[in-house]
Amino acid sequence: MPPPSPPPPASGTTASGPAATGTAVSGTAASGAQAKRRSLLLAVDGNSLLHRAYHAAPIGKLVDGADRPVWALHGLVLSIARAAAKIRPDAVVVGFDCPHESARRVVYPAYKAHRPDKPADLTTQLATAPDLLRAAGLCVVTPTAYEADDVLASSAEQARRAGWHSILVTSDRDAFALLDPTTSVLRIRNGGFDEAVVVTPESLADVYGVTPGQYRDYAALRGDPSDNLHGVRGFGSATAARLLAAFGSVDAAWSAWDDGKAEAVRGAVGDRAATNFGTPEAREVVDRNRRIMAMKHDLSIPALDGIRLPLDLAVMRRALSGHGISLGPSLWALTGRADPNGADSAGGTAAFVPNQWRRRNRRDPIPGQLALF
Repeated sequence: MPPPSPPPPASGTTASGPAATGTAVSGTAASGAQAKRRSLLLAVDGNSLLHRAYHAAPIGKLVDGADRPVWALHGLVLSIARAAAKIRPDAVVVGFDCPHESARRVVYPAYKAHRPDKPADLTTQLATAPDLLRAAGLCVVTPTAYEADDVLASSAEQARRAGWHSILVTSDRDAFALLDPTTSVLRIRNGGFDEAVVVTPESLADVYGVTPGQYRDYAALRGDPSDNLHGVRGFGSATAARLLAAFGSVDAAWSAWDDGKAEAVRGAVGDRAATNFGTPEAREVVDRNRRIMAMKHDLSIPALDGIRLPLDLAVMRRALSGHGISLGPSLWALTGRADPNGADSAGGTAAFVPNQWRRRNRRDPIPGQLALF
């Protein structure tokens, strides 16, 4: 279970107007597929994308008329617009970490404590981003004491209950625990969207050898140095996957150990890892990591039908121009306009063909967005 906290309030902005076109498919089957498909939610990890935009900035960083840094804000908005153009969602939710308090740090004070202070120009843009996106008409959720990961988890749950599909846009692997037949992850890596990969339950198993339901055990065993969470000694990615392949879960492996079947554990992971696995310290580490890594699925997310696209282009441009950001044609998918590249001119929409995540860097394209589910 996630760390306890009072019910967190969420903030969101809704946009009025008719629903935008949805999932992209190609060919003569487009109309039939569109009639049958579910609505699609795009849930974005705002912190993740803004950090990447900040560090990806070229020499000559963008500032506004008051000499305030805005290049990461510009990159964040452009990333959301580009994701919408490729995926054609019916609604967008952007999540941000609470900047003031952390329920996880209450449970584990060392959580992320090793990270250096952020540069002032990054902190300024992180503080500005939620209000800027709200002013532009996007739905933004910044939950008290929780993080963007929790917004993604709660958004996916909201979509599932509403009969929608969801795509979660992030660079954080924690989202892999949220994969299911209605939920995929578009993982942003170095190189931006050109190098992004779609992760599904099938491709997760192909790459890591675990299912989404096993991923939290896998991550808890291995640890997450970026969050200052050390794992069980002797357990890396391969060893954790072998244990879960043999026993299904960490708890089942501990039950086998406690029932005198330590040799079965040793056979799966080797003597050194098994010896460490059987210690009380290992149980404490895994229990702590699982509690910290668990995501909230019950944050307050606005009703999806109330935040359907399109957004108002004039409102978006006015909000962005107030920060020295000039975008127009690139916002077409968010504002219900035609693709300026002419992809919609034939009466259909171009299919989004992302890289499929595979072992040994194989990138097998999938036939279209509907294949994500």
